[in-house]
Amino acid sequence: MAAIPAWPPRSAPRLFVPQRLEPAARVVLDGPQAHYLARVMRVGAGDAVILCDNATGEWAARVVEAGRRDVVLQVADHLRGREAVPDFWLCAALLKKDRFDLVLEKASELGVGRFVPVLTRRCVADKLNPERARAILTEAAEQCARTALPELAEVAKLDALLRDWPADRIMYFADEQGGEPAAAAFAAQTGPAALLIGPEGGFDEAERAAIRAHPAARAVSLGPRILRGETAAIAATALWMGLAGDWRG
Repeated sequence: MAAIPAWPPRSAPRLFVPQRLEPAARVVLDGPQAHYLARVMRVGAGDAVILCDNATGEWAARVVEAGRRDVVLQVADHLRGREAVPDFWLCAALLKKDRFDLVLEKASELGVGRFVPVLTRRCVADKLNPERARAILTEAAEQCARTALPELAEVAKLDALLRDWPADRIMYFADEQGGEPAAAAFAAQTGPAALLIGPEGGFDEAERAAIRAHPAARAVSLGPRILRGETAAIAATALWMGLAGDWRG
């Protein structure tokens, strides 16, 4: 007797939707999401789509109709709840567009809870398109089967970030001039945490002094080599997730 195929299949496309999901709910998608399902994935009536709402978790839905302008789905089964997200912020200085896009993508894949773009004196870029950044974070979350989206903060100038920093959150400062080995610092850490990464040219001396003087800051070293901004952000985030985040379980 032939085995009954699993439903929903592992190959079913995944999308985050703004609508709060519940059993039998009707979901109508248009624009890029409808184009992706109908033209790229070529779904048809009865096909499965995995939906997430960043609130209740992950749901299996069936395609009711796939038209030229929209795709209509009906929610069927609740597959799993919204994941518990480590209380970890990545505060990354703005980089050149393609490099910063990579940081956004990998931060979402690695499980960052909040992403804070930071403007420093040596930043090559001085602005960020929030809609585009949010799309990159969302697409990465869909690709790696997250059920929670990272929060995207507004671009913060470094002095404002330091001024408004919450007293109960440790700020690991990746200092190219040295600090405690990051692995040792992360392994011993408890409570809310954040990682501050500089731009292509690094922080200037006045910025470095201001960060080191901050009561929440803790300078850490990422090893014997000087890393690019995107490499430092990705490597240090992965290290934190392995030692203090949700990779331990």
